[in-house]
Amino acid sequence: MGKGLVAHCSGCAGSGIWRLPLWMPSLIRIAAMARNPTTATTRAPTRGSSAARRSDQLLAPGEIVRSPDNGLEYRIEHSIGAGGFGEAYLAQRIGRSSVIPSTVCIKVSTRMDGWVRETYFGQVLGSHERAICVYDAFPRFDTDGRLRYVLVLELAEHGDLRAFLRRGVRGWSESLVRREIAGILDVLRRLHRGQTLHRDLTPMNVFVCSGPRLKLGDFGIVRQQNDSGGITARTMNRMTAPSEFLDRAAPKWQAKDDVYQVGQLLGMLILGDASRRVRTSDVRSLTCTDHLKEIVHRCIGERRKRYESADEMIAALTTRPAPLKPGVRRSLKGVHLTFTGIFSKTRKKVAAAAKRAGAIVHSVPSAKTTVIVRGRPNPLQAAGRDGGLKLMEIRRLRAKGQRITVLTEAQFWRLT
Repeated sequence: MGKGLVAHCSGCAGSGIWRLPLWMPSLIRIAAMARNPTTATTRAPTRGSSAARRSDQLLAPGEIVRSPDNGLEYRIEHSIGAGGFGEAYLAQRIGRSSVIPSTVCIKVSTRMDGWVRETYFGQVLGSHERAICVYDAFPRFDTDGRLRYVLVLELAEHGDLRAFLRRGVRGWSESLVRREIAGILDVLRRLHRGQTLHRDLTPMNVFVCSGPRLKLGDFGIVRQQNDSGGITARTMNRMTAPSEFLDRAAPKWQAKDDVYQVGQLLGMLILGDASRRVRTSDVRSLTCTDHLKEIVHRCIGERRKRYESADEMIAALTTRPAPLKPGVRRSLKGVHLTFTGIFSKTRKKVAAAAKRAGAIVHSVPSAKTTVIVRGRPNPLQAAGRDGGLKLMEIRRLRAKGQRITVLTEAQFWRLT
């Protein structure tokens, strides 16, 4: 595979349909045939070293792994991680290559399904600067005759995001956070345009390269959907999975659920802590602008109000919303009205005055809302001065084209 593996899959990104690379069926067939014990006995084990391997390890320090495709060899240095996918090792390339760096990450697994997906998306996203590069992929017979599945990957200089923040790196500046999250979202945008869902956007699968620069990796549980209705999710990481799936309240995983996970990553970067989930109650105290607080809250808050795709979240990060300036109304008769904030009179008296003026009062904004009356900001609002739940919903509805007038309390009393 070598250099060809990282080439962009022509016609994929623009069409929204991704075709299996021509070499992929042969690779799957070869790997599947090799899993048959009668076939395995006809193949010699790959050359290894004399280094002792622990029983719980797939590779050992000093062991040599050879690619049957390009003949390059890699010497295993030490383990750098393990998880559901298998194990990851730091390795040194032996021999010359104009494509593959001298130091790489070797990822080895006993499972073929995740390896096939990572190999495939390594080619689809090979030209993307924000995706971890897949340099090579091949099946390999172990010394005991069992088949292992190997990926040769770009090595992230600073490891994954959780390890990076754990080393004491505090929260990043807001401009840097916006830029890096937008970079990860750009990879996700390419997946979403191909009707594909990542489902595993965790701080352990986002890697910190030199810069620092974030890159997305691990496409082992990526799935393609037939339409925008989503896919049934049985495998997920509880750390960043939406609460609706942990409670089994959502039927299918959709693009907005990938966005939820990016919102978690965004909050973790602002906090400088990736050891726990970010809750909506944490948003108020984030050290960033109210606009960024609102983006985090919308990502991880109520599911129906989340950004529908990576495209929508990128637009929110790069475009600041228009301020909610007071408008003008000549009458309240027949308007659908809601209130937010603290008023000089009780909410009951305010609502009664609105009804006397002919308004239809709603407790929360809806598709019918035409007027919102703002009192003084509540210091306990979810996302800052302009980030109350109702104000965030008004901005969301306005973005969809709904005409909603904002009135101050003084304007309201003049109309009643």
